[in-house]
Amino acid sequence: MSEVLADLPSPSRDPLPERGSPRWAVWRSPADQPRWARPVLLGIAAVALVLYAWNLPRLSFPAMLYSNVANSMAESWKAFFYGTVDPQATYALDKLAGAFVPQAISVRIFGLHPWSLALPQVIWGVLSVLVLYRVVRRWAGVVPGLLAAGIFALTPVAASMFGHTMADGALVLCLVLAADAYQRAVLEGRLRSLVWAGVWVGVGFQTKMLQAWMILPALAAGYLLTAPIGLRRRLKHLAVAGVVMLAVSLSWVALYTFTPAGERPHISGSTNDSAAAMVFGYNGLSRVGIDLPGAEKFTGPRADPTMPTLLDIHPAMDGNPWQDPTKVETRENPRGWNKLFDGYFGVGVGWLYPLALLALVWGLWRWRRADRADPVRGGVLMWGVWLLTFVFVFSVATVPHTAYVASLAPAVAALSGFGIVLSWRAFRRGGRQAWLLPAAIAAELAWTAWLWSDFPHFLPWLLWGALALGAAALVVLVLVRAGRNAPAALVTAALTAGVAAMLVAPATYAVSVLDPDYSGNSVDANAGPASGKGQTVPVSGKTPVRPAPGKPGAGG
Repeated sequence: MSEVLADLPSPSRDPLPERGSPRWAVWRSPADQPRWARPVLLGIAAVALVLYAWNLPRLSFPAMLYSNVANSMAESWKAFFYGTVDPQATYALDKLAGAFVPQAISVRIFGLHPWSLALPQVIWGVLSVLVLYRVVRRWAGVVPGLLAAGIFALTPVAASMFGHTMADGALVLCLVLAADAYQRAVLEGRLRSLVWAGVWVGVGFQTKMLQAWMILPALAAGYLLTAPIGLRRRLKHLAVAGVVMLAVSLSWVALYTFTPAGERPHISGSTNDSAAAMVFGYNGLSRVGIDLPGAEKFTGPRADPTMPTLLDIHPAMDGNPWQDPTKVETRENPRGWNKLFDGYFGVGVGWLYPLALLALVWGLWRWRRADRADPVRGGVLMWGVWLLTFVFVFSVATVPHTAYVASLAPAVAALSGFGIVLSWRAFRRGGRQAWLLPAAIAAELAWTAWLWSDFPHFLPWLLWGALALGAAALVVLVLVRAGRNAPAALVTAALTAGVAAMLVAPATYAVSVLDPDYSGNSVDANAGPASGKGQTVPVSGKTPVRPAPGKPGAGG
């Protein structure tokens, strides 16, 4: 066991609240957290804030009548209650009202503007960075937590999504908050914290429906297998938390189901005005090819011509920029089981797949003999099930928007941060496990070259620079492991260069959102040349797409 624990990036538990201390004392730094950790975390949060908020002044109104819903909910409490397109509350979109609550509140405070609709997303993004740090710090330590927070902040799909009006941002925050509450529960066997995890999953359901439930296998497996209490109590806790989660999740569906049709709005997405058919059919099983009675067949995003437009409700908006879904030029999303590894979804969230997978496999192997309730083993298990569940479902389901895959980002970031520290320390210790970091660097360099090959004209000098940097670091590390002597400073520089080379690609694509042409839009949360600004893309293959207008050589 001591050999296993020697690889462990030291976990950092939350400080115990003192008697009479304020509730927000839980956000205090733990006693074992170094003084530099809080400034670094705040610096990461500041970078995230700049990336997510940079294009707020340049945004146009989102497409598919989402602006109508937010504005109607801001004007009418009945529309707010039901989430309808019009203030009279006669017609609801094929979404739950919770998807628009943050935007409606923002419009109520600041008025109807493109930036006021997107402002909540910026806030959710920064909060997600901070909460993810706390989750990973408790599990693996300060350095993995900071790395995870930074990797998440610089995930291209996050950099684009949190700067636009999309319900997926609220979902990601809810999932991270659910993981935060779950972690407190699994460390101490606390029912109250597990119930709060269920509440956050339920709130996530209110924003993106069944997609929020995709985290349940990870939370249930992690608690059932690693909580430090007896099996009967674990099962009881999961049952209670599950009931609470269902109650919160299905509250809006129940509202529509038990309200007579003549006394509530009509709901889109179903052929029989059924909220259940819309949620579980049109927005659920239809995405994997299973049709439920009463559910419309999902054929991709579409606008209903019978619904009023933003200009119908607010003629004063005439002449202001807003996106007509029939005129927004976007790329056709890739299809097939391998879509997450394509140059479209892959460049949005998948740059660090090899590193995350190596960390998962190695973590499970190294902690295979640990105690059942070992928190590190439990964390690896939970994040691994999260990652694999989302990858599997997205691989077999229709994924209409890039923002959907943003829910992969917390798991990829957490496992990657953990993997970097685990492999770094293993290299320092020597032995066979020291080859883990060189293997990760080599895999990441090959994967980066593959993904970037979809866009060969996008900053090619940076790609070749990253590959050269990683190759040089790899040579030094291999020679050191082969027995060649090297100054300690050179080894440290090689380790740092190798890690940096792995992170260049996602950071580059994320930072590209500072250019409005590469920041995506409200129907395409991608960054860089994959953002779909005036581009076309093949459904399959590695054929380069043409450059975006006004950006010679910028497309791929």
